[in-house]
Amino acid sequence: MSTPHLIVPPVRPEYEVTPAAAPASLEHGAPLPLSKRLADRSWLRKTIIALVLIALWEIAARVVDNDLLLPTFSATFIAFAQGIASGELIEKIGISMSVLLRGYALGAALAFALTSLAVSTRIGRDILSMLTAMFNPLPSIALLPLALLWFGLGTGSLLFVLVHSVLWPLALNTYAGFQAVPATLRMTGRNYGLNGLRHVMLILVPAALPSILAGLRVGWAFAWRTLIAAELVFGASSGKGGLGWYIFQNRNELYTDRVFAGLAAVIVIGLAVEHLVFDTVERVTVRRWGVQQ
Repeated sequence: MSTPHLIVPPVRPEYEVTPAAAPASLEHGAPLPLSKRLADRSWLRKTIIALVLIALWEIAARVVDNDLLLPTFSATFIAFAQGIASGELIEKIGISMSVLLRGYALGAALAFALTSLAVSTRIGRDILSMLTAMFNPLPSIALLPLALLWFGLGTGSLLFVLVHSVLWPLALNTYAGFQAVPATLRMTGRNYGLNGLRHVMLILVPAALPSILAGLRVGWAFAWRTLIAAELVFGASSGKGGLGWYIFQNRNELYTDRVFAGLAAVIVIGLAVEHLVFDTVERVTVRRWGVQQ
């Protein structure tokens, strides 16, 4: 009995592809060009942008040639260094940050409580929807006259406007994040017997963390600028305060370089919190978990 021959289908020559030889640079592991490696560095790109802005500032100040209207960057830097060396600027920063952190923490706690109630009950959802529609469009600084009437000159009034500035944007972002959690993930938590606060903490919060962090960023920005504006008013009224009062006082005394130094301190603190705090939290949580690219 003869062995059957295997029939091999013909191979069309146009489908025969010979792999191209890898470039010599890849075979030997040659690094990328220096310009490409530098372009991939985010910190370097941002540094270049900052240097360009400083150069434009210096040029504009020299064109104006009036330190009372626009001091140069070098004059502002000297005023900033003198304020740090004398301790005055550090003292004002400490006063502002102390009040800010208390108001921010209180506003975040109230926002979390309100959103937890909203995702747990129908009446809580109605309360959150109604309150945010009423108070979120209202500027925090517009409530300062009422705060002064109710709490007087002092920390109480500042905390009142800070809580208002943090509460509503954070509550809206957190609630939107909770609503975006997939139903299957919610059902998984229910199957494990998670209800109420445990369901919120163990299921909703980790899944909605990108939205929560976005709300914390927005709340921080609102609180920081609200505090500076409120301290400007307090400075005019009571003659004391933090960075806002430092800016207001030096403006009255026509020390424009110190005014710009105070504004620079506000910017530096904002950048430090943004990159050292929020970016770090984002990197070790949502980016590490693969929730956000």
